Amino acid sequence: MIEWSVSPEILEIGFIHLRWYGLMFLIGFFVGFRLMKEACVFEKKPVEKLESLLIYLVLGTMIGARLGHCLFYDPQYFLTHPLEILKVYQGGLASHGGGVGVILALWWFSQCNSEFRLWWLLDRISIFTVMTGALIRIGNLMNSEILGKRTDGTWGVIFTRVDRIPRHPAMIYESICYALIFAFTYSLYRRLRSRAPDGLMFGLVVFLIMTCRFGIEFFKEVQEPFEQGMTLNMGQLLSVPFIAVSLFLAIRGIRRLNSRRNSRPTPS
Repeated sequence: MIEWSVSPEILEIGFIHLRWYGLMFLIGFFVGFRLMKEACVFEKKPVEKLESLLIYLVLGTMIGARLGHCLFYDPQYFLTHPLEILKVYQGGLASHGGGVGVILALWWFSQCNSEFRLWWLLDRISIFTVMTGALIRIGNLMNSEILGKRTDGTWGVIFTRVDRIPRHPAMIYESICYALIFAFTYSLYRRLRSRAPDGLMFGLVVFLIMTCRFGIEFFKEVQEPFEQGMTLNMGQLLSVPFIAVSLFLAIRGIRRLNSRRNSRPTPS
C-alpha cells in the first residue's frame, strides 16, 4: 500500500498560501491559452481577442462550477442561504456545472465577437479543457480529496491526512483518462483542423469524458450523504444527458466527415 501525506500547500509567505490545486488550475489555463493561440494563428482568427476570451472562460468555469455544486447537491440549503453561495473559499465546485458555465460563456463571447462562431470555439476549447481537467485532478490528489472506495489491491493508497483506509486513487484514474482523451482528440484535431465538421470534436471530447467519469464514479466514495444507497450517484445521473447529446454530435460529425470524403471526385 502507498501512504500519501503530501501537504496541499506548496509554500506559505505571510498571508499568501500557494496551493497545488490552484497551481494546477493555472497551468491548465496557461497551456490551454497557448494551444488556443496556435489554433487562432493557423486558422487566421484574431489572436488579440484571446485575452478577453480567457476572462470569459475563467468566469464561466468558476461561476458555473459553484452554482452547479449548490443547485445540484444541496439546493434547499443554498436557496434559503443565498449568501453562502459566494463562499467559494470554503470549497464546493461541480464539474458538470463548470461545463455548462463554459458553454454559456462561449455563447456570450461569440455573440460579442462575430469572428468566432460558437461551434468553432466549442470544438477547440473542449480539447484543451480536458487537458486542464487532467491537471486539476492532480490538484485533487494533492488535497487528498475525491477519495475512492476501500480496496484490498496493492495499488491502494492510504490518504493519511484523512484516515488509514486503503482506497482506490480515483482522482489518478480520472487524470490518466483525461490525459489519454486529450492526446487522442488533439492529434485528431491536428490532422483535420478546419476540415472537421461542426460539433465533431466537441461531441467526441464530451462523450469520452462523461463515459469515463460515469465508470470511475463506481470507484468513488459518495460526495454527499443523500447519495448513500443510490444505485447511481449524482455525478453519474448528471453525466447521462451529457453522454446522450455528445454521442449524437459525435455520430453526426463522423457521418458528415465520411460523406465529405465519399463525395470527393476520384482521380481519373
